[in-house]
Amino acid sequence: MENIGMVGVGAITIICYAIAMGVKATTIDNKWLPVICAVLGGVLGVVGKFVMPDFPAEDILTAISVGISSGLAATGANQVYKQLTKDDGTEDA
Repeated sequence: MENIGMVGVGAITIICYAIAMGVKATTIDNKWLPVICAVLGGVLGVVGKFVMPDFPAEDILTAISVGISSGLAATGANQVYKQLTKDDGTEDA
């Protein structure tokens, strides 16, 4: 159970991604998704610091930073997927 903290960081990313998908189904403008993911990730980072004994943060600011980075990683993962699956209209001959 030594690396449970790193699993927690991945869990923050997955939770933020899932909530972002839920927000996309609402009338909230998609431009706010990175901000929502960053704030949510920061909050989850602080929760993770106090709930998980092996969370990779020694203090609150580091926990917030880890959480924000994880939240923004959810946004980045979505953008990478969109760019890789985007049809640009060109076909190979």
